[in-house]
Amino acid sequence: MKKLTIVLLLIVGLGLVAYQFKPVKQHVDVVVNAINTSEDLILKEGQTIQSRVKLPKGYTRVNYPKGSFQEYLRQYELKPFGSKIINYDNTEYYWQKGHIGILDIPVPKNGLQQCADALIRIRSEYLWDTNRKDEIGFNFTSGHYCSWTKYAAGYRPKINGSKVSFHKTASVNNSKENFYKYLNLIYMYSGTLSLYHELKPITKVEDLKIGDMLIKGGSPGHIVMLADEAINAKGEKLFLLFQGNTPAQSVHLVKNLEDNLISPWYDLKLNAVIPVSNYTFYDSKFARFK
Repeated sequence: MKKLTIVLLLIVGLGLVAYQFKPVKQHVDVVVNAINTSEDLILKEGQTIQSRVKLPKGYTRVNYPKGSFQEYLRQYELKPFGSKIINYDNTEYYWQKGHIGILDIPVPKNGLQQCADALIRIRSEYLWDTNRKDEIGFNFTSGHYCSWTKYAAGYRPKINGSKVSFHKTASVNNSKENFYKYLNLIYMYSGTLSLYHELKPITKVEDLKIGDMLIKGGSPGHIVMLADEAINAKGEKLFLLFQGNTPAQSVHLVKNLEDNLISPWYDLKLNAVIPVSNYTFYDSKFARFK
């Protein structure tokens, strides 16, 4: 009886040890994948998202019109290969193993340009550069809409708890400098939660396209943007992803740490678990700017 008891205790003990080491092994696997990601699909000399990443065998890039937001993102300029992720305070981010490119977009020293803010900025700059300034506008987390045109006309929000009203308290100013002051205001009062409720949801994976976002609305939440798109003869699609982060830091094109055979491309699914760099999306949801 005593021998049986000892054997049972040993079995239970070994089981507990195995259970404890399971997450450690998973963590090690992810780190190894990050280090061993194949560079067959990376062109280090590439200076844009499209030219930095080659296509997997059997895939072609999905065509989009010149001047579209999709083509704008695909041609976004990157810093030289090997550039590091830098925080808003000019320190290096603690983990540099999860990216293959840094987008050439400044990180404000005020620390406001975090994950959702970075994508808001890129979308807004596209609308600015294509003379669609009247389309620039976002909801605060309170649900109140704040447009660039009203801000440029001198209207500023008066915020009292969850109540927001707008009053003309400044002179008309349509300058680029004032535009970035507007974006700082948006960064303060908008985020993943407001975008989750504001944006159009994508309910079919077949409808995904460049510029759509994988989003977890919350405080905190997270959001990443689809940066390029490829398709094969079966109609199967792959995507590249980039993200900002908290603390505010360099916007970066991420590796796929789960599948180094196609990394940095991702095979995206709805309602799936999708690890992206240092964040995991559970029950994945997608959305699109209007």
